[in-house]
Amino acid sequence: MTTFPALQPLADRAAFFTALRQDDLGTAADALGPHRWDTDLAAGTLTFSALDDPNRTLVARAHLVASIAPGPRSVLWGWAHPNGGGDQNPAARLRAYGQEHGIAELSSPEAPFPADAAGDAEWIAEASHVIAGVAVEVTGRSPYYSAPVGDAGTRAVLLLDAPLPPLTVAHAGVRMPRILSTTTPADPRSSVWDLARLAGWTLEWADGAFSAATVRDATGSMTFRFDEHARITAMESSLGGAAA
Repeated sequence: MTTFPALQPLADRAAFFTALRQDDLGTAADALGPHRWDTDLAAGTLTFSALDDPNRTLVARAHLVASIAPGPRSVLWGWAHPNGGGDQNPAARLRAYGQEHGIAELSSPEAPFPADAAGDAEWIAEASHVIAGVAVEVTGRSPYYSAPVGDAGTRAVLLLDAPLPPLTVAHAGVRMPRILSTTTPADPRSSVWDLARLAGWTLEWADGAFSAATVRDATGSMTFRFDEHARITAMESSLGGAAA
């Protein structure tokens, strides 16, 4: 499903990093057992609370990236929203990025849906993940949360400062096979490069044809091999000194 063609490449580039951080958020929230979530935009928080003990919580600082509404068929960016925090919102970097790169969808306070967009709940949900991926790519912050607002299909996209450990190669290496089975960016080679950039790892290309890339940090290494279409054909990891 195509949502915003001008934004999709940015979300694609951050796809692997975004998926890994969303997986971490899901794991942390699931550790509470059955739980609920609550947002407080005035306080700037998103709280997950265990149903059996509301005192067990996971609290994240929440920054409003955008609200996506079916009525006006538009995206209102967080920095332009009355409750969005203006220029103090990290998502204001999306506006600067849009101005620098000539992306009108990012630089305008409100971006209309494409004329051919369905604009229904399914489309808005998908668009929320694309917009969140763009926010991760541009700001370097993660994870995010796509929160339904009311019953009309509106969604709020929130960028989170959550109490999650940094993403290491060893941690990612265990999850990456599953991530690869469900995440299909248009250019996987670019997404591997961006994963290393956003995670703060080092990356080394095997040759001038970019046929393989090895990412490393203090916890281990992963090597991704690519075909002539930049698709991943194999992945090998050495984590904590043991090959996997």
